[in-house]
Amino acid sequence: MRHITVTAIVVLTLLSGCANLNKAQTGAVGGAAGGALIGQMIGHNTEATLIGAAVGTMLGYIVGNEMDKYDKQQLNHVYERGASNQQSSWINPDTGNQYAVTPQPAFKNPTTDQICRKAEISAIIDGKKQKTYTTACRDANGQWQLQ
Repeated sequence: MRHITVTAIVVLTLLSGCANLNKAQTGAVGGAAGGALIGQMIGHNTEATLIGAAVGTMLGYIVGNEMDKYDKQQLNHVYERGASNQQSSWINPDTGNQYAVTPQPAFKNPTTDQICRKAEISAIIDGKKQKTYTTACRDANGQWQLQ
């Protein structure tokens, strides 16, 4: 009975901070909770619960992070190939979130000598409309990095 109580406390503690997490973090929390429960069921001791939580955290983070990567790849594609002042849009097939990005012409940052582009991003995330303005610059490897 004591092990079930420990497991419940671990799971509740992990789930209590879920309000403002990104998908990778949410996946990690869910994976930790599931891993802890499975570890407890298999090993019937605290050590098995903690090992299950650790493995679940890692796997959950990887899965959650992959979901975010789709949108990052799409945004990178717009910065790389998007025509200036022309909107590009997509819908994330996993989340249903919608994005419309309008990139501006590239410019050279006089401070860093990097090639940069500004963009307006309109999104509908979890049914809520959002708009933001971003700047991305090429790093030393030629990859676009949000500033």
